[in-house]
Amino acid sequence: MKLVISDIKTGKAYNKKTEEAVFLNKKVGDEVDLGTVGLTGFKAKITGGSDKQGFPMKLTLEGQGRKKLLVKKGIGVKSNVKGKYIRKTMRGNIVAADIVQLNLAITKQGSKPISEFIKPAETKVVKEKESAKERMIRESLENVGNVKLAEEAKNIKGKTKG
Repeated sequence: MKLVISDIKTGKAYNKKTEEAVFLNKKVGDEVDLGTVGLTGFKAKITGGSDKQGFPMKLTLEGQGRKKLLVKKGIGVKSNVKGKYIRKTMRGNIVAADIVQLNLAITKQGSKPISEFIKPAETKVVKEKESAKERMIRESLENVGNVKLAEEAKNIKGKTKG
């Protein structure tokens, strides 16, 4: 299970992975002790989560299973049209074994800051793909000042201008 722990004071989120489901049969909105995960002295409130297929948990839906709900706003719904209802599949508010991600918000800090226990979630930097032509230009510009490489290029046998 992946735990996403949000520190409200700093505004940072921390990821923690656990092998077993530690908060089974707890409801969304319950306060849990994070000592079972290795964060001694910390308490957090369960704010939501999602299952294996990505269906979000809904606070007002009782139980562990999925239901198709007719909703017009809220979690998992993106509608800007006034009065439009959408049928969405959502998960119940009880943590089950097939919940993959659980969102938590810290309510009580421990003796040490949470950043000493786990590192904050890093944002992924998307690197643009570079074409073969761009790569060759970049490499040639890097090697302009390389004298040894220029000497090797002179000794290449074959058709050369010069």
